[in-house]
Amino acid sequence: MERPGGGTVISGSTIGAVMNILDPQGPIGAADTTILIDSIAIMLAIVLPTIAAIFAFAFYFRASNTTAFYWPDWEYSGRIEMVVWSIPALTVILLGGVAWIGSHQLDPAAPVAGTGSPVRIQVVSLDWKWLFIYPDLRIATVNTLTVPAGAPLHFELTSGSVMTTFFIPQFGSMIYTMNGMVTRLQLRADNEGTFQGLAAHFSGDGFPEMLFDVHVVSQLAFPDWVASTARSDRVLNADSYWKLAQQSLAPDKPTFRVDDPRLFEAIATQKIPPAPGPRLTTETAQSYLGASDAR
Repeated sequence: MERPGGGTVISGSTIGAVMNILDPQGPIGAADTTILIDSIAIMLAIVLPTIAAIFAFAFYFRASNTTAFYWPDWEYSGRIEMVVWSIPALTVILLGGVAWIGSHQLDPAAPVAGTGSPVRIQVVSLDWKWLFIYPDLRIATVNTLTVPAGAPLHFELTSGSVMTTFFIPQFGSMIYTMNGMVTRLQLRADNEGTFQGLAAHFSGDGFPEMLFDVHVVSQLAFPDWVASTARSDRVLNADSYWKLAQQSLAPDKPTFRVDDPRLFEAIATQKIPPAPGPRLTTETAQSYLGASDAR
C-alpha cells in the first residue's frame, strides 16, 4: 500500500528509509553506526586481500602459464604459516577490542545527557503489539511512541508474554524484554520526525506485524500531545490491560488514560499473570476487536 506523498505502509507503519541504521537520530545510534562501520572496515582488511589472492593464484597457476613453478615435495613454510595465522588473529583482536570498548561505553542503563526534562516510559511487549506507559504523565499508547526531541528517554521494559526484543534502529541499542523482570534502556532522539520501531526476536505467528511508530516532536509540542492524549475516553487498568494482552493484531493505535500508575510493576512482578504463549493468528485475529467491543 502506498502512503500519500510516498512511502510504503504496512499495518499503518512506515517502513523503508525510516529504518535506515546508517542514518542515526541520536547519540547512541551514532555510536552504534560508528562501531558497525569500523567493524566492516576491519573485516574488509582481510576479506579484500583474500579475494584478490584467489584471483591472483588462479591466474598465475593456470594450465597455460608454463613459468608457474611446481614443488611436489613441498610440505611446510614458516612464513606462510605466520601470515595465515597472524592476520586472522589480528583481525579478531581488533574486532574484539572494538566490541569490548563499545559495549562498555554504550551500557544500555548508562545515563544519556539531554535538554529538557527526562521522560520515563514503561514498555510492555505483548502478543503481538507494544504497550507504552508514561507513568508520570498518566497516559499510555499502543503501537505508537511519542517523545520530545533532545530529552533523555528513560525506558523500563518487560514482557507480558514471551521474550522478545525492543529496537528502534535509528536510535540504537536493541534490548530484550523478558517476562518477570525489568530491563532498562537510556536513549535520546535529536531530530523531529517519524521513525520505525520493531520487535527483532520471533515471538509467534503475528511477529511480522509487531511494529510501532516513533514520533519525535518538539519540546514545546510534547505537552500539547500529552494533554490531548489525557483526554482519551479509554482507561488503562488491570481489567482493560488483560483484554489488551490477549493475543491479537491491533487494528488501530488506541490511547489511554492510566488509572493505576503501578500497573507496570504489577505486570513485571507477575501480580497480573502473563498471557499464554503464541497461537496461530487465525485463532486470535478477532480477539482484539472482541476486547474493544467489550469495553
